[in-house]
Amino acid sequence: MALKCGIIGVANVGKSTLFNCMSNTRVETSSFAFTSSKSNMGVVNVPDPRLYNLENFQPTERVVPATVEIVDIPGLTRGASQGEGVGNKFLSDIRNTDALIQVLRCFDDEQLPHIEGSVNPVRDIETINLELQVKDLESVEKRLERLAKTAKSGDKDARKGMEVLERYRAHLEELQNARTLEVSASDRKFVEDLFLLTNIPVMYVCNVEDEAALTGNAYVDQVKEFLAGEDTEILVLAARLESEIAELESESDRKEFLSDAGLEEPGVNKLIRSAYSMLNLISFFTVGPKEIRAWTIRKGAMAPEAAGAIHSDLQRGFIRAEVMKYQDFITLGSEQACKDKGKLSVEGKNYEVRDADILHIRFNV
Repeated sequence: MALKCGIIGVANVGKSTLFNCMSNTRVETSSFAFTSSKSNMGVVNVPDPRLYNLENFQPTERVVPATVEIVDIPGLTRGASQGEGVGNKFLSDIRNTDALIQVLRCFDDEQLPHIEGSVNPVRDIETINLELQVKDLESVEKRLERLAKTAKSGDKDARKGMEVLERYRAHLEELQNARTLEVSASDRKFVEDLFLLTNIPVMYVCNVEDEAALTGNAYVDQVKEFLAGEDTEILVLAARLESEIAELESESDRKEFLSDAGLEEPGVNKLIRSAYSMLNLISFFTVGPKEIRAWTIRKGAMAPEAAGAIHSDLQRGFIRAEVMKYQDFITLGSEQACKDKGKLSVEGKNYEVRDADILHIRFNV
């Protein structure tokens, strides 16, 4: 399932450092603005301890986690929508994502100058918002011009579209993001193919100094206060600390490092899981001696669609799904025990797959 989560922010906030911690792809990091001239793509494993817990009950040859695509988009600046800095190219890269992680600089460092001359994460949120809003406003106005010509001929659908787009225009002109406008599902169809940048769901990562990784700091407090009215997630982590953890090859060394830092797991693990959830994705499992694997589907997917995530033939020839709940499996200890206790159900095409369901698909092609 090719869904992408983009990492955005102004220059020199730690985006590429975080990307390197999350992805096997490595990109250049620098204290100079606009070091990179292109966005970078990486495939990231979604940390899921449940997979390895299943291995305790079903020995297997390999464990395969779910993955998500992450795009590191070079830093934006004021005037990006007019071609300043990295310009319009990277705004189009944002348009191709399904969710966004905005990294905010929440630390002081005289050796790493901020592009605006001072650290102010709230100002940086407003800078990014403004550039995306300007681009969205441009898209809405172009569509309005085209619809106006059609509406003159008496086309009722065009007139309705103009009413909806006028609401979006007014909202954007008030420096509000498209995702905060209350619009009915039937009205939303008039803007869906515009792929408005401020309609993309976003979460915020406050990049702090090592000492503030657990508690946050005054900059984080400013961000939380500013975003108090938004339905969004705010994570706090220290990118430099995360980078040091990622460089350790030994699992025991990582655990010792995390313990010394007062952390239970790397902050990027929480970030990846949050990005996965923000994309409206869940995982179901297949369990066997050859492989234990997490498969990715959208929340709300039915059993045949889940079968298709494994292979198109399974969806085409779907007969039924044998389903065990993760908690039942690890509590009872085996598939046979689940059968004996009546905890294995046989489900048809109308079964909605839940997160962590263990499936065995029956099919005939």
